[in-house]
Amino acid sequence: MKKKINSPVVWITGASKGIGKEIAFSFAQIGCQVIISSRNKKLLAETEKYISKLNGKVKAISCDVSSEKSVKLCSAKIKKLFGHVHILVNNAAITEFLPFDKTSSKQFDAIINTNLKSIFLCTNSVLNQMKKKKSGAIINILSVAAIKTFTNSSVYSASKAGASALTKSLREEVRKFGIRVINILPGMVNTEMWSLKDRKLFSSRMLNPKDVAEIVLSAYCQPNSVMIEEIIVRPQSGDI
Repeated sequence: MKKKINSPVVWITGASKGIGKEIAFSFAQIGCQVIISSRNKKLLAETEKYISKLNGKVKAISCDVSSEKSVKLCSAKIKKLFGHVHILVNNAAITEFLPFDKTSSKQFDAIINTNLKSIFLCTNSVLNQMKKKKSGAIINILSVAAIKTFTNSSVYSASKAGASALTKSLREEVRKFGIRVINILPGMVNTEMWSLKDRKLFSSRMLNPKDVAEIVLSAYCQPNSVMIEEIIVRPQSGDI
């Protein structure tokens, strides 16, 4: 499904690889001006080149979304180059698969700051503009870990459950401004978040990042009068 649009500006975090990269490509295909951000400058440049070669409108801006200073600098660059952000895709995420008592406070902070605080920071950096325009879309790539218990993922689950609660409340606050808040909760996706061993072992039971990107695009491309609030997507065979 494709939406008739006039080159809206899309900012996608954690877009140097995996789901974020595929989301960036999907939005570029329908004529959006795509801004990709990540901490990995090398991979970010490669993704920018990849989308540009396919005639996509893309700009890479390095950003550490867990840092308020970095987000503010990135947001200022976007505003200077493109003006208004029409669509924000909060995709950046990390994890450590560790038992609760083996997780350090440093690891806790890194996961919470990247997966949860980043949504607060990035959303706040574009929200006032969206409210003034009385339009916009905020799409959050969460996880089924927000609603289902998995061992060795306590902090990751907490970050995703927290992001779910945060954005559900936000959704109710911004309805009157015509802003749509959409949460996507994928199951296990074949990305580098998982070890190479796991990806080889479970590849046939993992979601493809391209498929997740298509679901994100489809959710956005609904009429403005429609808000898909949440999509849970799992492999056909279920969770591993």
